[in-house]
Amino acid sequence: MGKIKTKQVKRASNELMQNGLEFHDNFEKNKNILGKEMPSKKMRNKMAGYLSRFIKQKKKEAEKLIVK
Repeated sequence: MGKIKTKQVKRASNELMQNGLEFHDNFEKNKNILGKEMPSKKMRNKMAGYLSRFIKQKKKEAEKLIVK
């Protein structure tokens, strides 16, 4: 149940990635990148978690394409 993210989190995260911010597959690094610009700590943590999971998925997909 904890893996479902709201449209707001997904939309804001995608906008930040398109703006050229470099995110990592590490939650703590993403949390520091987002910093205190977020409206709340809860929102920052949700976005950092979503971004780290999203980056991990992209890396995994890229590895699958290379192996095949």
